[in-house]
Parts: sequence; structure tokens; C-alpha cells
Amino acid sequence: MPARELIRLFLRLGFTAFGGPAAHIAIMKQEVVQRRHWMMEAQFLDLLGAANLIPGPNSTEMAIYVGYVRGRWIGLVVAGVCFILPAAVIVSALAWAYLRFGALPQSAGLLYAVKPVIIAVVVQAIWGLLRPAAKTPVLIVIGIAALALAAYGANPLFLLSGAGALSGLIRWIRPPHGRERPTAVSLAVLLAVSATMALVPTALTRLATPSAGTPFGLWPLFVFFLKVGGTLYGSGYVLLAFLRDGLVHQWHWLTEAQLLDATAVGQVTPGPVFTTATFIGYILGGPIAAIVATLGIFLPSFVFVAVSGPLVPRLRNSPLTGAFLDGVNVAALALITAVMFQLARAALVDTFTIALAAVSAVLLVRYRVNSAWLIASAAVLGLATSWFGK
Repeated sequence: MPARELIRLFLRLGFTAFGGPAAHIAIMKQEVVQRRHWMMEAQFLDLLGAANLIPGPNSTEMAIYVGYVRGRWIGLVVAGVCFILPAAVIVSALAWAYLRFGALPQSAGLLYAVKPVIIAVVVQAIWGLLRPAAKTPVLIVIGIAALALAAYGANPLFLLSGAGALSGLIRWIRPPHGRERPTAVSLAVLLAVSATMALVPTALTRLATPSAGTPFGLWPLFVFFLKVGGTLYGSGYVLLAFLRDGLVHQWHWLTEAQLLDATAVGQVTPGPVFTTATFIGYILGGPIAAIVATLGIFLPSFVFVAVSGPLVPRLRNSPLTGAFLDGVNVAALALITAVMFQLARAALVDTFTIALAAVSAVLLVRYRVNSAWLIASAAVLGLATSWFGK
């Protein structure tokens, strides 16, 4: 049954998928496209483009999209919950230890060996998605331009919507041989929607900024994280800025040190990075507050995917919106590539890590080794290296 397959896959990924959204998406691609053949690379790429266009954690939304494609509404819920739940449990345990012992467990050795393997996994995913994404000279040029702009820190949402609009405009100016040109009205609607997608969410992010002086309570905690989950685009660094402004500066619920520790936990544990909210909820109000914060930050993702999931195939079927989706897809791949380069600078720090990344790449590409086993083996190797190095 699809639900059982989704439970097995996403529970395992929730316990083993280290490395942040780019790594999670790469692992999902390996599992659902290459190993299980649940969808073609082009369909996976369309879902990736859609996930980048809606607010919230991209890898969690990809898990929910995969669940929807595989098991419709039940699959949507099952995949998302099973991906989030293991990470939330692990983070809650770390929060308990943090309150009990006043510090976080050391994880530097584990990440030292895991990060190079993650780089290999992400590179493999990028390589596999490159052909269906950059399938025309126009899309290749758009992708290169998007990569250059992403490297210079351009706003991801402006990049995505701009690439989509440009691809749609070129499709209107130069329709394929034998195809009719879409109407000018449909082009105007597409450009207006693209502009709205770029500008409105930027304005809505102000809604996540709370007023000063609110006392701690479960309802304000839920509403705050609901607003964050419903308006946040970008990386974990953007999440850090939201949390610092609201919980440290405005409400004074957390100290700077506690916020940095919470962010570190979200980065070093498997599963969604947004389980930072789980950690914060636990240290503020115990297990119930952890559940409330987790529900608040992830609930919008389920709603957005439920609304947009049925629309993705319709977008692909229309020539003009299909061209828009092609532009979004190649820009999304450019964003992942830019993130991969940032991760590589932090991960490949010496001969050992470079060799580990190279060996992992060979095992993944030549021998089709399951990435979960590689990551687990690297974690054991990293812990052993850290232990014997003391």
C-alpha cells in the first residue's frame, strides 16, 4: 500500500537525512526517482520548482508533494508527518538534555565526516536533474544567469519568479515551430502573477514581526510560528533573523545564546531544519510547548502543498505556464548549486574530507550505493575519529 511505503521511507529519512534542505532533496530524488521509480526526473523537478515558489521549508514540502503524488491526501499527511516526527523527537531529547545539563552534546566529529558525503549526494542529484532542467539553450542561459545572481546573494524569490517570467516571455515571443503564439492577455496575466509572487510575500513577512512585550503563552507561541511558517522564504539564516527579531528583541523570551544553540540543533540533527522551533518550544514551556511550536511552523506547508499540488500538472499542460515552470525549475537548480558550493567550502577542509567526498561520489554514481548507508557510515567514522583523536 502507498501509505506503508511512504511511512517506511520518510520515517527513515527523518532519522538519517542530515545536511539541510539541499541534501534532503538530493536524497529524496535518489529514493523516489532512481530507486523506487515513483516518478520521472521531470516530474520531480516540477515539484521542486513548486516547492521553491511557496513559503516554508523546501525539503519538508518536497516530502509532502511526494506523498501527495504517491498517495493523494492520505499520502500528503503521512509523508510530511513521518519526515518531521523523528527530527522533532530527537530535537526534544536534545532540548531536555540542554535544560538538564546546561549544554549541547558535542557533534563536531560527526559532522566532520558526514558533510563531505552530503556534498557528494547533492552533486549527484544536481547532475541527474541537469538534463531535464537545462533542456534548451534558452534555459541554459537562464540557469547560468540565475547561478551567478544566486552567488551574489540575490533574493531567491525574485530569482525564481524572474526566471519563470523571462522563460514565459521568450516562449511567447518565439513559439515553437508549428505552435500558435499564446494570447497577449495570457502573457500579461503571467507577468502580473510573477510580479505578485515576488512582491507580496516580501510584504507579508512583516506580519511575522510581533509587537513588543507579549508574555509567554501557548497561543502567542503558536501564532508566531504559524506566521513564520506561512511567510518565510530563504535559508536557515533568514529563519534566524526572524526568531532573533521576535523572540529575543521584541518579546525577550530567549537570550542570544539560547537562540544560537537552538539554531545549531536544527542544523546538526537529521530531518527538517525548522525543528529549531521544536527546541525553542521545549526550552520555553516543555513538551506541550514543543508540540505547539512544531505544529505552528509546519502547518502552513501542508496547506500550501494541498492547494498547489493539484495545480502543478495543469501548469505543465499549458504552453505558457509550462514555460514559466521551466524557468522556475532551472533557477531552483541554480539555487541548489549555489548552496552546494557554500556547503563545499565549509565541508572540504583537508585531504581526508576531500578523499571522503570523492569516494562517496564514486560509490553513489558507479555502484548506486544507498545514500542513507553512506551517511550512517560517515557518522560512525566521524564519531570514531573524534573519540580516538582525544
